[in-house]
Amino acid sequence: MISASEAASVSWPKAPQVDATSWAVIDARSGQVVSANNANQELPPASLTKMMTLYLAFEEIKLGRLDLNTRITVSQKAWKIGGSTMFLEPRLTPTVKEVLHGIATLSGNDACIALAEHIDGSEAGFAQRMNEKAKKLGLEDSHFVNATGFPEEGHYSSAMDMAKLGAALWRDFPDMYEIFNEREYTYDGRTQPNRNRLLWSYPDADGIKTGHTEEAGYCLVGSAEKDTTRFVAAVFGTSSDRARAAHTKTLLKFSFRNFVTLRPSERDIRRQVEVFEGTEGEVWLKPADPIWITVPKGNESALSFRLRYDAPLKAPIKEGEKLGTIDAVFGTDRDNAEVLKSVDMVATRGVERASWISRQWDGLRLWWREGDEGSASETE
Repeated sequence: MISASEAASVSWPKAPQVDATSWAVIDARSGQVVSANNANQELPPASLTKMMTLYLAFEEIKLGRLDLNTRITVSQKAWKIGGSTMFLEPRLTPTVKEVLHGIATLSGNDACIALAEHIDGSEAGFAQRMNEKAKKLGLEDSHFVNATGFPEEGHYSSAMDMAKLGAALWRDFPDMYEIFNEREYTYDGRTQPNRNRLLWSYPDADGIKTGHTEEAGYCLVGSAEKDTTRFVAAVFGTSSDRARAAHTKTLLKFSFRNFVTLRPSERDIRRQVEVFEGTEGEVWLKPADPIWITVPKGNESALSFRLRYDAPLKAPIKEGEKLGTIDAVFGTDRDNAEVLKSVDMVATRGVERASWISRQWDGLRLWWREGDEGSASETE
């Protein structure tokens, strides 16, 4: 994976400058970074924190450990938290579904605490779970102390991590993700709007979350999709509600205007390689996972694939065994081309070990080749 700064040699489009402390834009399908600025700087995430709160709730629902219709209690702590709320109080017993809307649409601090206490017994216990999940998701610049995003020492994240988390919400919970496109929500007779102005100003946008504190400034993680391309943009530290929406929109429009997401077919990526000491002389390799690649528009023909594997391959080989790596290479100059992404290559079938005589013959063949080939092979 390369960033915009690393891709100058392949004419990577230069991102516009926006008035924000940091930002990152990633392709949700390929995971590639298309533009970034101070993207790994540890900053207070404000209510963007609630994306992780919702991720854990969605996971509990997916695993069957949390039911949307279950009613939960509202503690004194949840009632008195302040800030943005859905106006919960101890006399009310909202359902899990209602609380999820209260978090995603209304940014309710009270809803976050009530849900965290319901899932883990305490907000502190829930925060520990948030940090464990952050590690599993590869969020390297985040540490959570609470479920709301209230400023506390040791509570921080980064634009890159929040962009990754936004992509994970869409990827891992496509059915639940629709909640982020809700423009308003009514609970207990009160209707409140979603603070994400993108939902009104940018037709392709469908989420995700706003955040604001005096320390953090105005923050936004926005996501939009066109055809097979979905970008997630995280913007930290803008000057106003309108500015965060405008800057996020600028970054998303730039990304759609300049990049496209490709999905090469497995047939185009499969490679046949030679096998020694086996009952068969070749084996086909295929990518372990579907491959999505983001490239600058108009330069699709500059994308090629290069297989790397340790040679010689010897039987026995198990079906699904990792035998190499395929690099998505971007650039017309082979020596200066950039590797955009690398994916494991696995055997499409097993190859059993051959008889003793056949193995001896292959041993001679390898001896004759010794000195002509290295210990690793590379093929287009």
